[in-house]
Parts: sequence; structure tokens; C-alpha cells
Amino acid sequence: MKTFDIVIIGGGHAGIEAAYIASQFQLDIAIITMPGIGLGSAPCNPSVGGVGKGQVVRELDALGGLMGILADKAGIQFRTLNESKGFAVQSSRVQIDKELYSIAAEEIITAIPNITVIREKMVAAHKHADDFIIETTERSYRTRKLVMTVGTFLNGKLHTGSEQKVGGRVGCEQSSGLLELFRDIKTQPHRFKTGTPPRLHKNSINYEVLEEQPSDPTVRNFHALNDPFKRNSPQVSCYLAHTNEFTMQVIRDNKEKSPMFNGQIKAVGARYCPSIEDKAFRYPDKHVHHVFIEPEGLDLDTVYPSGISSSLPKEVQEEYVRSIHGLEKAEILVYGYAVEYDVVDTTELKLTLEHTLIENLYFAGQVNGTSGYEEAAGQGFIAGVNAALAILGLDPLILSRHESYIGVMIEDLTSNTRDEPYRLFTARSENRLYIREDNTIQRMGAYRAHLLLNTPLDSYQRAFLAEFSLISEFCEEMMVSEGHPLMLEFAGIGDKEQLNRRMSVSEIIRQGWLNPVTTLQRIMDYHHVSINYDLLKTVAISKKYEGYIKRSEGQYDKLKKMDGMKLKWEDLCSSRNISFECKQRISKIKPETFGQLKLIEGIRPATLAVVAARAL
Repeated sequence: MKTFDIVIIGGGHAGIEAAYIASQFQLDIAIITMPGIGLGSAPCNPSVGGVGKGQVVRELDALGGLMGILADKAGIQFRTLNESKGFAVQSSRVQIDKELYSIAAEEIITAIPNITVIREKMVAAHKHADDFIIETTERSYRTRKLVMTVGTFLNGKLHTGSEQKVGGRVGCEQSSGLLELFRDIKTQPHRFKTGTPPRLHKNSINYEVLEEQPSDPTVRNFHALNDPFKRNSPQVSCYLAHTNEFTMQVIRDNKEKSPMFNGQIKAVGARYCPSIEDKAFRYPDKHVHHVFIEPEGLDLDTVYPSGISSSLPKEVQEEYVRSIHGLEKAEILVYGYAVEYDVVDTTELKLTLEHTLIENLYFAGQVNGTSGYEEAAGQGFIAGVNAALAILGLDPLILSRHESYIGVMIEDLTSNTRDEPYRLFTARSENRLYIREDNTIQRMGAYRAHLLLNTPLDSYQRAFLAEFSLISEFCEEMMVSEGHPLMLEFAGIGDKEQLNRRMSVSEIIRQGWLNPVTTLQRIMDYHHVSINYDLLKTVAISKKYEGYIKRSEGQYDKLKKMDGMKLKWEDLCSSRNISFECKQRISKIKPETFGQLKLIEGIRPATLAVVAARAL
């Protein structure tokens, strides 16, 4: 019987992150994955990043993870989301070639000598003393630590109209039920659901009538050691289409054929990744919805029409797809479907993602009730690194929610049961002015150093942080007088009255009418100082937000003292600064105090911050 230090079940985004980081500690690692499924496959939308998610990918990269490296290799369209808003909520998003992504994952993982990829179906697992015995269809294995990253495969069932098949995704088998593997594991009382839209043939679409969204060459690659703006794959455009009144009427006329509404599916879907059926009946007066036409690969014939996920019968899918302008002759190559599956009760997991009742057993990814490749990868990293650190007798890696979105996610998952699939948003953090893409190394550098690894990434981060301190000090100490050429230049594009004295570079950067990044670049150019763009951007934005961050930290400290504060829940429900989801939960519970509000399942930290700010 072959013995490993760590066995990871599942070769998806969580599984490969767990294996990749654990292997860096020179342990013997195995990935057991279903035959016929490539590592790091993208069965849903082939994209990486997005609002809140782009920050996660950059955090993973700074910690020594894999997702940013793969996204750069396979990226075929780069964009910045929320570009018109503040730096804190801007996020990178990359459309990937899903074949290239999986090929790159295979090449990297299989080239690591202490990782063994086993393509066999797991059928059973049980404790044997302090170890686990894993049984597959072929043989048995022994491991000291077991990491379960089984995605949507636990008792997975697919739905397209009245058609039902077992499996975790189209063309794949399902895994055994979790209770058959571990009788002591508690699952959620309700199953979760996800779904995909029909895949369309790229040559059957009339792109001339659609809005083109070209790749943005100014978006930085994810991996810190890569050339910031050099692309590894040819760049393509995505396109924007829209539903119309007839599209939505077709869906509403076929409500009784929808598995989601006729009782066939009893699982709960993601609120913020709704199917087209959800949109049709949740917003009965709205007929126009975005449909993003996104290529799945350079050499693939399929495109992914994001925004119209569906489990309606095939003939209904054809009718509503062809009612969309530009898709009148669309050919469906793979019909949309929904998949329902079992999820773990994450309140029984530690912050390391180890199970509280079964020692040495870890869970990560969609099996924990999350949605998205990025959330899965973040959990996979945490489970993998902590399994490795535990074997070596080292302190665990726990990311603070005040310093990372991965930390926000892990604490959210382990603190509350989930009533719907979990998705990261910037609003889930009470400290989002600080948790930005630009300062990832500043936030994650100490955590990476905690791992005591010495790689080119570690050397880069040490140099980056040292230079950050030097440039920050320069910004505080360097004074510019009223008659200085730079001061005169900035006064010409802003309020001269606010530039009528000696000011430090930091004070100039904070001026509201000046872009902090371009302003600091001009100052450095004037002094003939050459500086890494990433470093310059981090310093500039950090100085811009410095006062706000200190104020928000003070507000958060006061939150703990406010539990007895009286509330009028009706006033909260009428606030424009509180999300619709939170308003729904508030109107249901009707909290009378701030303490009650904090305990409501699903209330976001950003909502608490809004309420606290009113009282301060």
C-alpha cells in the first residue's frame, strides 16, 4: 500500500492549489482525481478574477499559489472591473482559454517530483489509527492528512428540463455521498445548486450587431514575477448582447417546465449568480438583461453566453436564445443544465479548514458551499498549507479578515451555516479600503515569510517591501514649496488656494483632484528616480487612502462597544447604502439593537459599518 504525507481528493482549482503549496515543503503529495478530467478544468465560465475575486487571485499569488501563474499563461482577454470607481473596489478579470489553462496546470503539477497524480475514482475512506485509508476503484492508499476538494460531485445530479442524470458535471460521474465516506460528517440539511448556460457555436453568432469589449493592454498580469503587461496568448474580444421582452416571455410561458419551479429541483442556488429563470420571475417587470458572449478558447468552437444559465428543456433553450439580437441563428453545441449536490456544514471546520471532529481531515472548495474558482482556490491553499505545516509541527497559517479577502471568506464560512452558495464581494469586508489589489504584497508579505520558504518570490517580496518603506519615507519628508515647478503644474489643474504653502509629497498625492499614481510618477520623473510601477502604484494609493483607513479602523474598534445601541429596522430598510439582500434579512428578523443586527445570518460587515457610522 503506497503511503503519502497528504492526499488531495479532486484535481480542480482547490485541489491543485492544495497540492502546489504543500509540495513546497518537500512532502510526499498525491492528487486522486476522476479519470478523463484535466487538472484545473473550467466547467463553468472560463474566467479568473472579478469583483473581490481578482483580489483573491493576487493574494494567492503573493502567498505562493498557482492560480495567477495559470491565468497569465492562458489569459485571452484582460479587463479591469469597476474602473470608474475607487481603487479599493477595482478588480482584474481575465477570460482564459480553458484548454490552455488545464494544459498549463497539468504541465506544472506533473513536473513537480513529489506530487503524484492518480487518475482513479475514490469509492471509500476510513480512519486507521491516526491515518486514513483511501480506497479507489483500482487499489488502496494510506495518508497522514486527507484534503477533500470534491466540488459538486457529492451525490451530484444534473437537470435539463425533465431529463435527469447523475454526475458532478456534464459527461462525468458523481462521487459517493459524503455520509458513505465519513459517517460522522454533518452535511447541510439542504442541497445547493449551480448551473451553466447553453454553449453556442462561435460561427453562428452575428457579432456585427453586438457591442465589442476588447482586451485591455493596461491590465497587469497576476503573477508578480511576470512581465506586468506581456501577454502569453493571443488576445480576443468578448461581446455584449441583451435579452428582450420576447426572450423573457418565452421563459415565463414555460415556468411549469423549469425544474427550478416545478419541484424537480429542491436545492438552493446562488443569489448573485442567478439563472435566467430566476431573473424572469424575480424581476417580472425587467426584460433587458446583459448577455456576455465570451470565448471558451482560441481553438474551441464554443462560446459561453454568461447571464443566461438555464435548466429549461432543450427546445425552450433554443427558442429563448434565438430571440436575442445577434443570436438569431445561434447553434447550441452543449445545452445548459443545473447540478445539485451535497455540501458540508462548515461550522464544524476550524479556521485551518480542518474538521473539528475528525482530526487530519480537511475540506476546501465548492463542497464547503462556495461558488467560483477563486473562492475554491483560496480554500485549497489554506487547507493544503495548514496540512503541511501541521505535519512539520509548525504554527498554522491563519489570514486575518482585516488583511485579506481569503481571511474574510474563511471566517464567514466557519462562523455561520450557509443558506445559499457563498460568493465573495468587496462589501463582505469592513476594511475594503485597505484590502486592495495594488497593496497585496504589503498585506500578504508577512504571511508568506511565516512559511520560511526561500524562493525567487520571497526575494522579490523582501526587496519590494524594503523599497516601499524607503519611498513612503521620501513621500513624508520631501517638501515642495509654492513656487516649485511641480507645485505650479498641479495648481494649474486644481485649486490654487489649496497649494499655497509648503507641502509634503504625501499631502500633494492626497489632493482630491489629482490622480495619486500619475502625480507620484511625475514627481519621481522630475527627480530622475526610476521606480518599479507596481511599487509606485502601491505607495501612491496607500498614501491616498491613509487617512480613510485609519478612520475606518477606529470605527471598527468601536463596533464591539455598540451592541446595546437601539435601532429602527425600518430606517435601515430605507437606506440607499445597504444592499437589497441585507434589507431582506433585516425586514425578516426586525432587529432592535446593533447586537441583534450583527448576529443576523448574511449581514455584511459593510452594512454594520454604515450603521455604526450613523451613530458616531
